[in-house]
Amino acid sequence: MTDMNVKITSNPAPSHWGEKALVSLTGNEITLHIKDDADRLRTIRKAARQIDSLGIPSVTLCGEWSVIDQVTFVMSFSKARNPGEVTLCDNADRAEAERQVTAMMFTRKLTNETPEQLSPAGLAQESADWLQSLNGDAVTYRVVSGEQLAAEGWTGIYNVGRGSERPPAMLELDYNPSGNADAPVAFALVGKGITFDSGGYSLKSSEGMLDMKCDMGGAATVTGALGLAIMQGLNKRVKLFLCCAENLVSGHAYKLGDVLTYKNGVSVEIVNTDAEGRLVLADGLIAASETEAACIIDAATLTGAATVALGYDYHAVFSLNPVLSQSFLSEAELQQELFWPLPLQPWHQEKCPSAFADTANSRAQKGGGAGGASNAAGFLSRFVSPTDSWLHLDLAAAYHGSANSEMPAGATAAGIRTLAAFIGQ
Repeated sequence: MTDMNVKITSNPAPSHWGEKALVSLTGNEITLHIKDDADRLRTIRKAARQIDSLGIPSVTLCGEWSVIDQVTFVMSFSKARNPGEVTLCDNADRAEAERQVTAMMFTRKLTNETPEQLSPAGLAQESADWLQSLNGDAVTYRVVSGEQLAAEGWTGIYNVGRGSERPPAMLELDYNPSGNADAPVAFALVGKGITFDSGGYSLKSSEGMLDMKCDMGGAATVTGALGLAIMQGLNKRVKLFLCCAENLVSGHAYKLGDVLTYKNGVSVEIVNTDAEGRLVLADGLIAASETEAACIIDAATLTGAATVALGYDYHAVFSLNPVLSQSFLSEAELQQELFWPLPLQPWHQEKCPSAFADTANSRAQKGGGAGGASNAAGFLSRFVSPTDSWLHLDLAAAYHGSANSEMPAGATAAGIRTLAAFIGQ
């Protein structure tokens, strides 16, 4: 089948296509019939999946497509294996649409890579290389790995990753467009980069482990967002911390009952080795706090509890500062991405008690017990200073294990546009 032109209209499809048809075809032209602006993006996603199912290898978008319309179509049309090619509209919005697609496709590719392809150090290096390719003069970085993590006191990343033959790593990256070493840090971004999560000695089932290549989705999301903001002309200083490890079982792996003591003095009893994401993020949040950034944002595929609460369509937002969280949610609404606030109070710090340490890393119950997503956020709040400038994003919508009527299987890259716009304000 040859290249097809795709246009978008609010008019209904010709009657012979059916009253509710989303797509109609005439010659080499495909028309999307979008009648309800309130559900516009979902309808575009469904139409894109229908067109992809026809086996069309390439399409060109023509006519009146907004940036968000185009990006939405591309992300639903382009599946992980043998993706079709999309040529964007040749209009004034094309450059911005290309920037957004580039960042989201980088995040999707990174997240969809197999655990064998992407090691912890590889995740750190690939992320740094991409960001440096966008503005090399403004980007400096270092990767701390293996025993050096322990020597520098990054106990969470080191212990979670020490069971693997491939060493854990932390990326510390500085985007400083002014070149002034004393420039204040506007944002510090922290991403969970678990390149594969077996659960450790709290071993997952096979079906629960199958999609755990995506457990570095937080690292991919903050990297993609920073990259997009750079391409959009970001003129603020931003520091990025990726907390990268494989959580595997071996004679050298960390164990239930271990107690880890962090650089800020907080001690943590391990009651579940499958609650490892918060352990590596704790290091990243301590490092972010040391920068004295005006705002700290972490992103992680952290809890199944967030998915239970919100499904696979929304990301969860947590903050101890309602003004900050509302500002972020307002930006998400402008970007037409789905985020939803979940509860967080100072007393959530006490929801994972331990008789042997300041806190446990979870509760010794399936899924961490009731309120698991809020309890995890409460745990993280112990490692942030000050807490009123911190946002935590639990990425429930980062990955789909199988295709559905709106999205192909794999990484979604959802949330990147909002995060990029927020740090670029």
